[in-house]
Amino acid sequence: MNSLDQASQAIEARIVPDGKRLQMLPRHFGRHMLTVESAVYAFMRKLSARYISGYWSYYELSNGGCFLAPQGETFFHIAVEGNGFEGAMSAEASGITACLFAFSHLSFQIADERIANHYHQLRDFALGHPEASAILAAID
Repeated sequence: MNSLDQASQAIEARIVPDGKRLQMLPRHFGRHMLTVESAVYAFMRKLSARYISGYWSYYELSNGGCFLAPQGETFFHIAVEGNGFEGAMSAEASGITACLFAFSHLSFQIADERIANHYHQLRDFALGHPEASAILAAID
């Protein structure tokens, strides 16, 4: 399969079963796993005044990427101070947005190419997400 064929295929997200959650972050981020996880949660707190804490679902993408999304709330009000975006997003789209902010931020702070790659893999997935326009407006 050539790269054009691969690019035209939809990227799929698969939830990580509870029994495999502990292996996901180390597999994707190695020794930076806790830094990445903490950054995702911190960005979610910054993006949504309504978010306090809670259980998150872990997802792996068919293109090798991953993301986390909060459970419990159906929608979050997201406000991005830097670009003026405000809007309601599903928990999944909110998690994708928080992960994109965290991966981008950390890709400049940590000399580990995996984090930058994960940003691009997740952004590629976000382009096909039902809430793509809101996600992209938030990270712009």
